[in-house]
Amino acid sequence: MSRHRPSIPSRRRFFLGCEGGSERSYGALLRRLAEFAGLHVHLDLHDLRGGDPLAVIEAACRKAKERARNRGAFVGQAVLVDADRLGQTPDRDAQINPLAHAERILVVWQRPCHEALLLHHLPGCQTLMPADRSAANAALCRCWPEYRKPMSAVRLTARIGLAEVRAAARVEGELSSLLALLGFPP
Repeated sequence: MSRHRPSIPSRRRFFLGCEGGSERSYGALLRRLAEFAGLHVHLDLHDLRGGDPLAVIEAACRKAKERARNRGAFVGQAVLVDADRLGQTPDRDAQINPLAHAERILVVWQRPCHEALLLHHLPGCQTLMPADRSAANAALCRCWPEYRKPMSAVRLTARIGLAEVRAAARVEGELSSLLALLGFPP
């Protein structure tokens, strides 16, 4: 009698470029939530070390191509980028959308920064729209006094689950698109 091992389907691979360590932890949180939800995905997370928004997108393009060449194609690609530096170099900003579109990279703008995105995950905070990084940090610290930057995915998971991510996605359109790309049901 022959024994057949059940075949394990290969995971759908996604590239997620992260502007810094906080975004990387958030990507790891999404990876954990995908696992808990039974999605068969692999999030290939990469810290892109910040810079102006175009530099972040260019770095994401280079890294995604390198990783695809070395490890295989991605089903989807996205990058988490702070929006607080938009407008400082309009000629460079004008290149972002055409490049992201050409490279099929979903840009998830964090308006104005990652802490504002996190704020939208907290109960009663979805409608708060801090004007700048300082206001976002202050609001997040008021609503989540234990928050420290960068917070690990494990510590994020203690406060943020799939319900909170979905609540944030209702006011963060690109986050909603990222969840759909990864295969989270609506």
